[in-house]
Order: sequence, then C-alpha cells, then structure tokens
Amino acid sequence: MNKAETPFRFSTASYLTKVRIETAINLAHLLQGLETCSDASIFYHTFQSLDRHHFLTEGFSNDFAQWALAACNQPGLAESLAGLDIRDYISIANLRRDLRRIVGDYCNEHLQESKQAAFEAFHFCEAIEVRVSLGIEARTLAEFRQGIEHVSHASLYFHFISSRLRLHLLNNDFSLWLANALGQQDLAQKLDQIDIYTNTLEGVRERMLALIDRS
Repeated sequence: MNKAETPFRFSTASYLTKVRIETAINLAHLLQGLETCSDASIFYHTFQSLDRHHFLTEGFSNDFAQWALAACNQPGLAESLAGLDIRDYISIANLRRDLRRIVGDYCNEHLQESKQAAFEAFHFCEAIEVRVSLGIEARTLAEFRQGIEHVSHASLYFHFISSRLRLHLLNNDFSLWLANALGQQDLAQKLDQIDIYTNTLEGVRERMLALIDRS
C-alpha cells in the first residue's frame, strides 16, 4: 500500500461574513459592483451560495440570480444568470466576465428597467475563513477513506468547496493530495468531477467513499 511522505491533514473552518462597500440598489449598480468587488465576493455569491441555498425549492442558488428575480422582478435576467454553470469555470476572472456580460447586455437593452430601484438592496459580501485543524492525518488511502467517512460536513465543505477559491478553481484539497502525494491521478480526477450542484454534502461523502472503494 502506498504511503505518502506528506500526510493529508483534515481541518474544518468557520466563516464570518464581511459586508463590502459595494451596494446595488438597481441593476446598473449591480453591474458596477461586479466590476469592483473582490474575487472572494464573486466566489461567495456563486460557489459558497450553493451551501446556503441548497434546499431552496424556488429561486436560484446563485445570489445574483436570486436577487434579480426576488428584488428586481426580472425573471429573464435571473434565468440567464442562473444558467451559468460554475462547474465550467477555471478562474474567477472568467466567471466575473460572464456575469458582467449578462448584466451589461441586459442593462443596455433595458435602460429604463436597469435604473429602477429594487425592492431591497444587494449587499456584496465575502467570507472570512477561520481554519481549525482537527488533528486527523492520513498517509494511506485507507486512512484517507476513514477520515472522509467520519469528518463533519463543515470539514468536507472546507476541503471540497471552499478550497476552490484558494486553488483558483483548478482543484480541491482532496484531489490535490491524492494526485500529488499518493499518485492517484485517476481517482483524484473522479473526485474533482463530483457534481456539487446536485449532491448534498452527505451525498458528496457517499460518492467519494464509493469511488475510493472502487479504486
């Protein structure tokens, strides 16, 4: 059994929401905010909003789309924003570009609507991460599986979703370690392809365990 020189260290994190200076009271302001807000804010309102809105039965998990629908009553724009599949992006810059393109095109085609006041303002936010080590390490695939099986949802979220901002959307902590420390490139790729749209965090865990067991 392969044994990694560098262990995988399981951690968890708490998140403090920071409200930024950018605020939108209409769609034109939203377009401006999308240009000046931080990468962390773009990530917060798209990737991290999946966790907050996972169990919505109406509306969208994308915060920008949800606001366009609920606060601006613009279902067409909301559907266009929600239509962006964040799984397709390998950089925040590209995601920001497409968000601005969609909102910009809509504002250009609907000048009057773009300046109408929303029912409530949109406040750009970002998450401040406070990381805590769990004191659990894995050097083999068996130990890694045991860790995946027992750590909390918060730890799974930290390593599988939140880590994508730190890694510029190119990977997640689990796949990076499997590929680099254990040489398990195929398994790493399969884990990275687990759908974060259609799976709960518990579903992500179950899918990971199944893939590890078949490797």
